[in-house]
Amino acid sequence: MEGPSNRIDLSTNSVHLADNLEFLEALPDACVPLIYVDPPFNTGKRQARTQIAVERDEDGDRTGFGGKRYRTSEIISRVWEDEFDDYPGFLQPRLQQAYRVLADHGSLYLHLDYREVHYAKVLLDSIFGRECFINEIIWAYDYGGRSKTRWPAKHDNILFYVKDPDHYTFNRDEVDRIPYMAPGLVSKEKRESGKLPTDTWWHTIVSPTGNEKTGYPTQKPLGILRRIVAASSQPGDLVLDFFAGSGTTGVAALELDRRFCLIDNNPEAYEVMKSRFDGESLQMVRW
Repeated sequence: MEGPSNRIDLSTNSVHLADNLEFLEALPDACVPLIYVDPPFNTGKRQARTQIAVERDEDGDRTGFGGKRYRTSEIISRVWEDEFDDYPGFLQPRLQQAYRVLADHGSLYLHLDYREVHYAKVLLDSIFGRECFINEIIWAYDYGGRSKTRWPAKHDNILFYVKDPDHYTFNRDEVDRIPYMAPGLVSKEKRESGKLPTDTWWHTIVSPTGNEKTGYPTQKPLGILRRIVAASSQPGDLVLDFFAGSGTTGVAALELDRRFCLIDNNPEAYEVMKSRFDGESLQMVRW
């Protein structure tokens, strides 16, 4: 059987069903200009996403617009356990390898939420150096339940680090523009062109009924990944995601003329990505 290093071709787009630590250890030094990772959030709960189909039925189980009745049926349900006894211990060797494989001018984006982001920040400071921390991006959204005992948690945290704070890619002019919140206070030219997003990104989640959805429990919006890939890589660059999930990083890379290497150890994630990239020229590799 081929060894892992013989099964990695970084010259073309690829999806790998593999243990990400083993995979990272097989990569050469300084080979990737951009890494984005969205690891499990250590919620301590079972993560689940059920995809349904809806059709008109006068005896159906739900009522829609205009009082019309519909029947729902479950197409597929995906679940996993999201709980770690030592979450920093789980992340540390993977982030150390990420630092090793990151190009000298490269960038890392680590996507977490409030539960573990502060521990991860300290961990990344120790690996990269505090001077290599560029931003904590807040992705804010407004969807889901409302707690009655605290402020509802409606944001994720994305930590942005670079290998060299004096030499890294940031394509300011390639980033999508957003409307001014007080358009009357700026010139007509500025209103029409929009402004560069700040470190707080207001963006909806993936709609449960939208075309973008794959049914994968932790799928992130394409708009978030498109912004990261556009800002922190160049056309033709390789983008690595070793907690790839539904493969959104790869979709953003394809749209923006970048190469991608996606890794996940979940067979369901591998099948979702296989379906999502159907018709594209890429490697699908089961380790």
